[in-house]
Amino acid sequence: MNQVGIVGRLTKDPTSRMLSEGRVHTSFIVAVSRNYKNQKGVVESDFVLCSTWGRSALNISKYCVKGSLVAVTGRLQTRHYDKEDGTRVYVTEVVGDQVRFLDNRKQKEETASQQQAPQSEEDFDFQPPETEKVTT
Repeated sequence: MNQVGIVGRLTKDPTSRMLSEGRVHTSFIVAVSRNYKNQKGVVESDFVLCSTWGRSALNISKYCVKGSLVAVTGRLQTRHYDKEDGTRVYVTEVVGDQVRFLDNRKQKEETASQQQAPQSEEDFDFQPPETEKVTT
């Protein structure tokens, strides 16, 4: 069984693209807090790459911004591609079947205006090359 469920905040605005065959793909990163504090008393977070297709992808790009609270359910998928220098890069991500928006509109507007994100990985940016060869 391959089933994943995470709840967290987007670290930046979602990235959408329209593929040549008319399918919509949206990728985003969700910061998920852990249930404990480290030795310094700080709650650590994991940064999970997520992607969705179709209607979910359209809704996320339309209604979510950096800092939005979302719940993503789906499956884990691992793929790889080769960089120009010949090194192979492996990517594990959550492919979301269902995304729920957990902020109400007022919270969303406040979050969008404050532009808050986790401090330690704020500029975490994974963008595979456009010409990547996807193999699962």
